[in-house]
Amino acid sequence: MKAIFLKELRSFFTGFTGYLVIGIFLILSGLFLFVFEGEFNLIDFGFADLAPFFLLIPWLFMFLIPAITMRSFTIERNLGTLEMLVTRPISLRGLILGKYLGALCLICIALVPTLIYVYSIGALGEVRNNLDYGVTAASYMGAILLATAYTAIGIFCSSVTGNQIVSFLLAALLSFFMYYGLEGLATYMDGSDSITSLGLKYHYESIARGVLDTRNVIYMLSIALFFLAMSNVTLRNNLEKR
Repeated sequence: MKAIFLKELRSFFTGFTGYLVIGIFLILSGLFLFVFEGEFNLIDFGFADLAPFFLLIPWLFMFLIPAITMRSFTIERNLGTLEMLVTRPISLRGLILGKYLGALCLICIALVPTLIYVYSIGALGEVRNNLDYGVTAASYMGAILLATAYTAIGIFCSSVTGNQIVSFLLAALLSFFMYYGLEGLATYMDGSDSITSLGLKYHYESIARGVLDTRNVIYMLSIALFFLAMSNVTLRNNLEKR
């Protein structure tokens, strides 16, 4: 698993994928937070708070993470190297986990430069460093947990198709449904709280407010484990058919 993880992470930075993803993430977040007018603009927000940034992250992740994961298994299926990989001294589960952790690590690396936003907001406030660092730290934890779920969804989608574009679109659509769709369904059904609580948005926003409830953490990790398990089932069935 370690070898697959390092291979995946290395592949992101030997080509342009890693730099492109990090660059696009930072450019888009910077434009929305400091240039474009709207609900995400930190200057217009009027408070020393990074809440708009963490409300923007689900939208950015919804497209950037599928762009990272869309090649995870589609390329292996197209090149016919999936069978070769699993014949080596590594289990299918280890192969999936290695690719998953490689993609997740890239997302975490992309988040590191955004710490400059924390410094900027602290410096721009009327009272210097008048920022709730506890809530900010919890929000970053929420962003990482959201990335664990989105990345697992992306890995699953790459395991069900040999087409990278289809994998990207399927992952973006499924991520959107898991985040916003269930809340929309609950609204349609007269606001059923039981359905709303099944969505990623409910748990992510709770963490982003600084509420590190173990139920929210367990939910996020359970979603990730579910889609990783589904990836394992899908790839195993595919190998057996061959």
